[in-house]
Amino acid sequence: MKLLDLAGSILFNNTLPATPSSQKNKVILNPKIENYDHLDKTSRALIKKTIAFFEARGKATLKEDDHERTWYADFLAFQKKEKLFATFLTPEGYGTKDQRWDTARNCALNEVLGFYGLAYWYTWQVTILGLGAIWISQNEAVKKRAAKLLKEGGIFAFGLSEKEHGADIYSSDMLLARQEDGTYVANGSKYYIGNGNKAALVSTFGKLTDTDEYVFFVVDSQHDNYELVQNVVNSQNYVSEYTLNNYPVREEDILAKGRDAWDMALNTVNVGKFNLGWGSIGICSHAYYEAINHASSRRLFDHYVTDFVHIQQLFTEAYARLTAMKLFALRGADYMRFASAEDRRYLLFTPMVKMKVTTQGEEVINQLWDVIAAKGFEKNMYFEMAVRDIRALPKLEGTVHVNMALILKFMANYFFKPAKFPDVPTMNETTNDDFLFNQGETKGLGKTRFHDYRKVYDSVDLPNVNIFKKQIRLLKMLLVAGKPSKEQSKDFDFLLILGELFTLVVYGQLILENAKIKDIEDDLVDQIFDFIIRDFSKFALQLSQKGCSTLVQQTFCNQMIKRPNVDDARQIRVWENYAYDMKNQYEMTP
Repeated sequence: MKLLDLAGSILFNNTLPATPSSQKNKVILNPKIENYDHLDKTSRALIKKTIAFFEARGKATLKEDDHERTWYADFLAFQKKEKLFATFLTPEGYGTKDQRWDTARNCALNEVLGFYGLAYWYTWQVTILGLGAIWISQNEAVKKRAAKLLKEGGIFAFGLSEKEHGADIYSSDMLLARQEDGTYVANGSKYYIGNGNKAALVSTFGKLTDTDEYVFFVVDSQHDNYELVQNVVNSQNYVSEYTLNNYPVREEDILAKGRDAWDMALNTVNVGKFNLGWGSIGICSHAYYEAINHASSRRLFDHYVTDFVHIQQLFTEAYARLTAMKLFALRGADYMRFASAEDRRYLLFTPMVKMKVTTQGEEVINQLWDVIAAKGFEKNMYFEMAVRDIRALPKLEGTVHVNMALILKFMANYFFKPAKFPDVPTMNETTNDDFLFNQGETKGLGKTRFHDYRKVYDSVDLPNVNIFKKQIRLLKMLLVAGKPSKEQSKDFDFLLILGELFTLVVYGQLILENAKIKDIEDDLVDQIFDFIIRDFSKFALQLSQKGCSTLVQQTFCNQMIKRPNVDDARQIRVWENYAYDMKNQYEMTP
């Protein structure tokens, strides 16, 4: 064979015919055609108005505002006029009949805001955090005040982290001193607090000086004793450092004290950090359209870029990873809405949407960037924003490491002590999510039980799913025969890799559950498990190579390294019917 012919056979794949797909149920957002049929009329109309707002502004304005770091006053004016935040973030009983806290529709808006830019998602996200503490509290006066401020278009902030301590809330230097007349005076600083420049109320965490108890209270960012020190980032967002200088606090401004304040902090983060995965999904979806549109119309070496085999593989995997991200996050939302004091499975799935979905978002952007290369740096591309902003999401609301430490608490019960729970349906009902603001104490996470993951996996008979089942069995054998020693349990890098293996099992479980619900084609499901097997093998190799790994652990890890099922015809079908089929389906209004 001639060298040129050999190169052609490697670079281009025109030999395997793709058979037509019987169905193409896609979950990736196209804002110009999405009908939001699963939502009620009011919610559907508001999300479509939000999409129309961004499309009317256009891509040029979007990029100019990003480059000039323009405060998004026009977006906040829009949401005020349409009562967007008020409708979506006012719990039932504190507003109109259409106003409720409904995670299903909140996810839809999360995705749209991420799709058009992290800055717009961010002001919504930190408003959720600021309100979370208020709605969890028993302070009816502050709740009514917050509802009124929301109606007036207000945004909110969550004053938890500090410059010297980060999110180490054990060490808060924000101090509230009791006065003789029963009021308080607050002194101290907070750092990295979004919306801190304009927030109608800032839910602030600190300690009482007389009892050393934790305390949560609200302050007004426009008060004379509230000092706005600086914006700590160079972006459209205002991520503030603020200082309270003898700030007067009344008893009616107190949200919680003692253990209740501690639980309030963690439970608010449980509600809010889930949204970060949705920000990633939105960013990746927009970036995918931009990348496939560019590559499919660009000719190099007398071929379109999308004719190259390696480009097809990059797009196919990026599509599979993005689909998996959304299937998992949607299913996680079902468990959040289904949760109760007796069913706390969401406590595993919520940090995974934050940790796993956001890190998968980085993988998707990396693969797309390998396709469009230098084009991704150009100033008029959405992609330029995406490659910067996608890095932020795994690092907000607790790092990947912090969330992994939480996730590991659930591993023993997940694998070895399954419990019986009712099946969780798709939770799109137009109801208020009452339990999110009544989660109870945050201790005892290791007692949380889960349904038997094996039943989910055993209900699916696909080549790559079956290979992954073997990897799962080997992981369980490792946990029994090669249980981590006390020394290894103190080696967080060892535990982090072990946690990555565990999370892939949970990730695959919820993907399979939702693939069945949404009738996702077997080809696409098997393609998803192609990368899950490879990711699992990567982490197994890393664990085996740790210096502290025992011979038993190395043996099991080496057995976990598996090759996915090779099915070129399936991969071509997924490429043609899904990944490539996205070309020219969406482009933002100029």
